[in-house]
Amino acid sequence: MGVYGGRTLRLAKFLAGAGVASRRASEEIIRDGRVSVDGEVVYDPAHDVDETRAVTVDGKPVGEHSTQLVVYALNKPAGVVSTAKDPQGRPTVVALIGGPLRLYPVGRLDADTTGLILLTNDGDLAHRLTHPKFEVDKTYRAVVRNGPVKGPTLDMLRAGVQLDDGKTAPARVVRVKQDTLEITIHEGRKRQVKRMCEHVGHRVVSLQRIRFGPLQLGELKPGGYRRLNEREISLLRTAGRGSSANRT
Repeated sequence: MGVYGGRTLRLAKFLAGAGVASRRASEEIIRDGRVSVDGEVVYDPAHDVDETRAVTVDGKPVGEHSTQLVVYALNKPAGVVSTAKDPQGRPTVVALIGGPLRLYPVGRLDADTTGLILLTNDGDLAHRLTHPKFEVDKTYRAVVRNGPVKGPTLDMLRAGVQLDDGKTAPARVVRVKQDTLEITIHEGRKRQVKRMCEHVGHRVVSLQRIRFGPLQLGELKPGGYRRLNEREISLLRTAGRGSSANRT
């Protein structure tokens, strides 16, 4: 089992490294009772495993879940949730793509937010794209109320605003219409763009993500998706802090 590298790893980290799912999704898989170690179901994501252990997911050896690592770009429509499954029966981004591979969304968009979301079975890549330390940019187009948005308000957003969970990092903000902003952030706080706009008196009417790291939404229609090529995936692997490869 080469993914161990001769080390002892926490079970969730091992699954992510093997390409089963992102680390967060791997934790959910474990808590759902779908993972066994040496034939016994394990519910603790922090359970240690090493190269002597036989790890299975849904009864299959982990290696069978990671033979093909892929990344898809999807234009998420409104009303679709950014999860692999939904207890309320709402449509999911994973169901839109379908297919035999077990895919997981890279981060999340609110149900009413549209636009670019990535899905993959590459846990290491998903971790890099979502972990705050890598500062991978995401750009959103926000249509807001109470336009026009004036210069001092734009400057406030650019400098960072004080929210209930702390001050936001500086953002790149461009006014493309009197009531429409393009906001680029690298943090991943819940409802961050909406809360930033509300804080400065401009409630968001609609929100669309148009860029994730080096990738743009492009001409994908709502509900449409495409598999990324090797060049695009390579750019994603070097996106964010400390890399010059952060634009296409």
